[in-house]
Formats: sequence, C-alpha cells, structure tokens
Amino acid sequence: MRSIKKYIPNFVVSFYHLAVSFLGALYYGFPSRKIKVIGVTGTNGKSTVVNISGKILEEAGYKVAALSSIVFKIGDKLEENKLKMTMPGRFVIQGFLRKAVREKCDYAIIEVTSEGIKQHRHRFIDFKTALFTNLNPEHIEAHGGFENYKKEKGKLFRAVKDTHILNLDDQHAVYFNSFRAGRIIGYAIDNIQAQVRAEDVSVSSSGSKFKVKGVEFESKLLCEFNVYNLLAGTALGLSEGIDLETCRVAIKKVEQIPGRLEEVASSPFRVFVDYAFTPVALEKVYKFLKPEEGKLICVLGACGGGRDKWKRPVLGSIADKYGDVVIVTNEDPYDENPLKIIDDVSSGSPKAMKIFDRREAIRKALSLAQTGDVVVITGKGCEPWICLAHGEKMAWDDRKIVKEELP
Repeated sequence: MRSIKKYIPNFVVSFYHLAVSFLGALYYGFPSRKIKVIGVTGTNGKSTVVNISGKILEEAGYKVAALSSIVFKIGDKLEENKLKMTMPGRFVIQGFLRKAVREKCDYAIIEVTSEGIKQHRHRFIDFKTALFTNLNPEHIEAHGGFENYKKEKGKLFRAVKDTHILNLDDQHAVYFNSFRAGRIIGYAIDNIQAQVRAEDVSVSSSGSKFKVKGVEFESKLLCEFNVYNLLAGTALGLSEGIDLETCRVAIKKVEQIPGRLEEVASSPFRVFVDYAFTPVALEKVYKFLKPEEGKLICVLGACGGGRDKWKRPVLGSIADKYGDVVIVTNEDPYDENPLKIIDDVSSGSPKAMKIFDRREAIRKALSLAQTGDVVVITGKGCEPWICLAHGEKMAWDDRKIVKEELP
C-alpha cells in the first residue's frame, strides 16, 4: 500500500482526505453546528489541557464531551481510547460529535494534531475556540521540516475565527498570534502582557501552587509544565465567562492525569510513568524528578514506523545527562527493526544498558533502585498496546507492569 501511495500526486491524496472529511460531516449531519467545539493543539500537554478544561466547564455546570489520546468522554460515560491515535479519522470524530449532541453536551473538546490537520480531519468542524499549548520539534520527517509542521498547526487558527488562546511564553507564540480572531487571550508565567498570568509559582513533589489576579490556585499536578496546562484551562474557562473562583475550585479537584507524570509507587523508592517522547518534554521530566540525593534511573525507548529518527540519539543523550542509570528498551517498533531503534537511542548514551524486552527492562530498573532513588519510565504513559509489525498489537500498560514487578 505504501509503495502505491508513492505514485499518487499529493494533491490527489489531499483531495481524498478532504472529501472523506466532508462525507463524514454530511453523514452525521454536521453535528459541530449544534455544540461548542474547542480544539487544543501543540506539541505537548494536549491531553492534560483537555482534561483540565473539561473539569472547569463541568464545575461551572456544563455537560462536556472530550476526545483525547487517553479517553473518549461524553458526559459521565468514559471509554478508553485504544485506537493509539490522538486525533482519530473523520467518521470517528463526526460520530463522536453526533453522540455528544444527542447526549445534550454543551461543549466538545478535541485534541487536534498536525497530521490530523494535514489530512483535513479538522475540516467541516465548526470550532469556536482554538487553544495553543507549545511548539517543539516533532513529526519533522512526516512534514518535511519544522516550518511545515508549524504551518500545519497554524491552519487550525486560520480556520477558527472566534477565540484563540495562546501560551505567550512559547517562542512561537508570535506566529500563532498573527492569525485574526474575535478574541485572543494569552496565558503565561513570564510574559507580563498575558491576560492570564501565574505569579508566585511554586512546584514541589506534592503538587503546585500559583496565583492569578490574586486568587491562589492549588493542584495535585506536578512540575512547571503542568502550571502552563492549568493556566491554559483557566484561560479557556475565563473565555467562556467562568469566574476565577470556579476555575480554582475545579483545578483543586483535578486528579492525576493517567500516564502523565503519574506516580505508580512511592516506597521504598519512587516510580513514575510518563508519556514524554519528545526531547523537550523528556528533559523537563528528568529535571523535575532528579533527586538531590539518590539515583535517577531512566527507562526509555523510541517509536518506530519511521517516526522522527533524528531524535533517537537526542533522547539517549538527555537520559545520559540526567540519569545515573540508563536502560534503553523496546517501545513501539511497528515495522522497523526494534534492535536498530534501541541502538539508535543508545548511541546518545555511553552508559546505556540495552534490554530488548520492556518488562525485563522495567524489572532491571526496579531491582537497581534503593531508598531515595527515582525510577522514571517514559514513552508510553498509559497506552494499552505495544505496536508491532504487520499491524499486530500486544496488550501493555507500563503502570501495570511496574506493580507486577515491584519487589
């Protein structure tokens, strides 16, 4: 199939995707016209922002549907996203929106990816709001360069005319701020021009605290990058007329986001599972988790399928910089040779141990850990599968494996 696609002109492929998007919307009766749709895009933090935003809207009394890489949620009904697709196909999205309308949801919050935009999955969805989290190098090979990746993200903001919500501390905020909208709301920690700005920020091993316009927020979510995610949700709430006090109450209730800096064990040493698969995200996780005393033990890999091969040795070098012990293992090889992927990642870390079997790698990391150490397993988060060659999948959950292998 891939060999056939090589001979099909790009404009034909693009038209095909556009046509499928139109047919999906037509089949389900253009449901986005009957519900307020919010699109969340960026490199990191999308799922967390979808979750936080949903909690704030619900605290204000609205019924919410949410579609993320973690879950399909319509009101109180939750279904795990087992598609291993952050932004599913057109018929799936339109069908989801139709269900949300039938269940009388007021809002639908959707993760929007660059690949989804490239394939016109965002078309024929009447987005009320577009929210930008951050932008870092990712999907470079798929888009033929970082600028193309950025421009794909920009297409969402070009299409949405009502409200744009932007992380003004991100270096690419100026680009996303160039698109016209009825309202543009910025959030930040450092940028004093932001309408929603966190002050007196403090993060610890038990959560985070900050103030917005004198109102003190507390959250169980760890690390400064989650403060940005909390600000994004707050900015969205304010854009919909929800007061800061309601946002504060909702944020205090937000529980651990599955697989996102999730602490799986706290004694005799701490074990975290995180979805981080980009260099920027990985470094932030390592910086936050590295103990003042004790070892940081890193278990990581890299995705196959030809995805961003450039970053494999970079991930290894970041693990080498922060980790006292580095174990490189299998992740989602797809049709690539998993041993070659492991070699690519390990090339960035002279100290790396290479252990192909992911369970064995986790077992080894746990066996090396002592009181005061931190073990962090990255790349998959709460994903339910390891994706193998020829479309085969193996049931998996890093968190479950840790609990089974803990001594």
